[in-house]
Amino acid sequence: MKSKALLAALCVAGTIFTGLTAEAATKFVNIGTGGTAGTYYPLGGAMADILNKNVPECNASAQSTGASVANVNLLVQGKVDVAFIQNDIAYYAANGKEMFAGKKVDGLRGICTIYPEVVQVFTVKGTGIKTVADFKGKAIAVGAAGSGTEANARQIMAAHGVSYKDCKVRYLSFAEASSALKDGNIDAAFITAGYPTAAVQDLATTKEIEMIPVADNVAEKLMKEYPFYTKVIIPAGTYNKQTVAIPAMSVKCMLATTDKVDDNLVYEMTKALYSNIDRMKAAHSAANAISLASAKEGMSIPMAAGAAKFLK
Repeated sequence: MKSKALLAALCVAGTIFTGLTAEAATKFVNIGTGGTAGTYYPLGGAMADILNKNVPECNASAQSTGASVANVNLLVQGKVDVAFIQNDIAYYAANGKEMFAGKKVDGLRGICTIYPEVVQVFTVKGTGIKTVADFKGKAIAVGAAGSGTEANARQIMAAHGVSYKDCKVRYLSFAEASSALKDGNIDAAFITAGYPTAAVQDLATTKEIEMIPVADNVAEKLMKEYPFYTKVIIPAGTYNKQTVAIPAMSVKCMLATTDKVDDNLVYEMTKALYSNIDRMKAAHSAANAISLASAKEGMSIPMAAGAAKFLK
């Protein structure tokens, strides 16, 4: 009888120990993305799916956030483990510049750069706006306050000789900017994201949009002052009734983490991502630019050891 009781007790203890071990082994990964109308959000969902299926004991989830700047702060606070961030914003954070002036962020680490983030400047037919220089006196959506899009808007406007004092600045999210243009409450907007962007697509279904180009001489001026920018072309047909290709500026979307996240986990996440790029491509066409060959292009902060190990 005693032996049976001892055996039962051992079985119960073994079950509890196994349960505790399994719980301890679970790797919770919170992924910071952006607004639901942007590009980060669907890609973050795809990444979570990849990690859950390919990294042992991983419990990953994507959450909607305020995008790049908010994601840096969430990483610092430990509220997310991985985040989508523009490479220029990562640089500002690591070096205490722009919106991070006096608030330098230590411990930020890069995993990889994945695709160009195009600064899309657009209006609707009838506003009379043809270039950014025409923004004077107009109501312009420049992105959420303190966001990466807002920094891009301010820099590109300045390169055209336009300051915030010259126009009516509106700090709006992608979805809010699209709705405001649709309702005639603003005249033009900036959105920095991989194209096609859902918010612009939505607007183009009900309004005839007009993409605003960045002239080559202005692009050269921007690249000299801000080395993160590159010249890109938004192809004709990207949006409904967009009949011509549009020259634009781009930064890079990157995945970032911190030195607090385990190097082995970062290695496994990087390996899983690059072994399942098709899943990312299925989530958004911006992911067509993801490749191992370009994984370090535009890397603006020190790399995470686990990512560097895999990419080597």
